[in-house]
Amino acid sequence: MLNKKTIEYKLKHNPWIQKAYGILFSSFFRLIGLFVKTDESLVLLTSYGGRAYNDSPRVLFEAMAGHPLFKKYRFVWAFQKPERFGIVNAEKVKMDSLRYFLTALRARIWITNVNVERGLRFKKKQTIYLNTWHGTLPKTGGNAVNGRNDYDFSYVDILCCDGEYSKNLYIKEHNAFEKNIIYSGRPREDALYRVSAETIENYRRMLELPKDRRVILYAPTWRESRDSGKSYSIEVPINIEKWKNELGDEFIILFRAHFLTERINGIEFDHFIRNVSDYPEVNHLYAVSDVLISDYSSVFSDYAILEKPMVCFAYDYDEYVRTRGVNHEYYEGFPGGILLSEDEVVDRIKHMDYTEECRKTGEFRTKLLSRGDNATEMCIAALAAKVMRN
Repeated sequence: MLNKKTIEYKLKHNPWIQKAYGILFSSFFRLIGLFVKTDESLVLLTSYGGRAYNDSPRVLFEAMAGHPLFKKYRFVWAFQKPERFGIVNAEKVKMDSLRYFLTALRARIWITNVNVERGLRFKKKQTIYLNTWHGTLPKTGGNAVNGRNDYDFSYVDILCCDGEYSKNLYIKEHNAFEKNIIYSGRPREDALYRVSAETIENYRRMLELPKDRRVILYAPTWRESRDSGKSYSIEVPINIEKWKNELGDEFIILFRAHFLTERINGIEFDHFIRNVSDYPEVNHLYAVSDVLISDYSSVFSDYAILEKPMVCFAYDYDEYVRTRGVNHEYYEGFPGGILLSEDEVVDRIKHMDYTEECRKTGEFRTKLLSRGDNATEMCIAALAAKVMRN
């Protein structure tokens, strides 16, 4: 029997099923939409496909809830498991239910960091769609991924962007219109521009980090399912005892898996390497970390804002390029290049010139990111302008 994950996998990887699904259900909901009146004061929000209450949609929700223009608005959050979340001043709806789609048809404003229409096209002309997206990717994304042809940001009215690199990818890989892109950065990232020593110390206390250890954040991206969508796991080829022997006197490691990763194989967590995959605020982890290790994840662009050392540990680079693809432009000039083995990674961390590595990250940030720091304000202003205009 097919479960929801398997169905989603087939929708993402079979262009014929994608097309049939899109035509059938888009037509159905457009028809239903003819009989559903728009609620001028209704806002629908989702984060990571209904998996979380976080990221830029949450930042915007909290800002809008206290904004005079949106004081009389109703907010509805969509979740895959609504019972797990308690939210003040908002209603909840189950993702992908009939009620969810009816709410989407009624809502005046949509806000998300992934998608709202679930691969369909039924947005009404009067609905204002703000997509913050969730990161600046070094890996191939959108319709450039093998088997994907379902991304269409041409109907997104406000699309957050942090520079020319992201803009070009939105247009090429997501079918976005340049006229709808705002150079703002992302609301969640605003806080990263304002991190202070006091902030870091507060977060370290919250995370109960030892005072005599520096922090490595290891945050690899997800790997494609190997069983047709039944599960998503990651197997990191590291000898944790070796890392403990080489780095344990000075560092601890915070391991954060991608939100789609369901199982972490090959690592037993302890006082040296902690699992923070479910920690709700990734910005806290960025702030307390002294070094970031990742591979093909957008966490690099987030972390670059802080101008701290970054290490690219791409142990499966050749396979990943072949099966998923990377944007080589991103890695040109990446601080320290691409490392393929754990020995290289451990050696880099043990012998790095910290000040020099910070400088290199700063150069990378300047190249990649040209906008940021006031995305929340810019998004609300853009929404306000659309609301007043329409």
